[in-house]
Amino acid sequence: MRIFKNIFGSGKLKHPLDISSFMVDMHSHLIPGIDDGVKDYDSAVKIIRELISLGYKKVITTPHIMADIYKNDPDIILKGLSELREVIKKENLDIEIDAAAEYLMDDSFKEHLKNGNLMTLKDRYILVEVPYFSAPPDLYENIFDLQINNYKIIMAHPERYSFWYDDFSKLEDLKNRDVYFQLNLLSLTGYYPYPVKKIAEKLIDAEMIDFVGSDLHNTQQLSYFRKILNTPALKKLISSEKIKNRLLY
Repeated sequence: MRIFKNIFGSGKLKHPLDISSFMVDMHSHLIPGIDDGVKDYDSAVKIIRELISLGYKKVITTPHIMADIYKNDPDIILKGLSELREVIKKENLDIEIDAAAEYLMDDSFKEHLKNGNLMTLKDRYILVEVPYFSAPPDLYENIFDLQINNYKIIMAHPERYSFWYDDFSKLEDLKNRDVYFQLNLLSLTGYYPYPVKKIAEKLIDAEMIDFVGSDLHNTQQLSYFRKILNTPALKKLISSEKIKNRLLY
């Protein structure tokens, strides 16, 4: 694998950064029991309290939709959202809660598109992912089909797809096709394997990141999530003024 120079250095910032300007966390898994996210409402509440403390005003949680693994649909997700909102109301938490989905571009994705029942973040922004082991053969066809139906595609965590590490031009090609990129903030902390952090930093340096998300699945991740506040890469990301999360508010 090509080795990337660490343009941000290895040090940490002395003072934690303020990320309240993001306003919206647009990628998380906070509806209990329907995917690999939180297992109970206590965990969801703990995570949401943390997001509030960091200045977030809105959470759009995004359960997985995957054929044969997480067979979620809008009815299942909206039912879970309603229950989560009730819990948040009882806890008197001052934050807006909404839901969309994180769609895997698998064999069933075309059927979801054909049915016209896709859950979007807002204004036809749709969050998608691809398998971690290889890009789907119909990736570009799916992108075209979504775009001719006026969807605005957000590719979740492009820094985590190892099959593109040695061919960065593939990521550049997606950007040229008007695909938005969403960075996992945890990718800046070392939570994932080391190459993920390096690619995340390279994407930031190339100003290819459009949205950021927590992608929080459990409370154990919170200790890592706090570490993002002292990372030089996050400072560069904020300074770029290119992050579009506020559009989803």
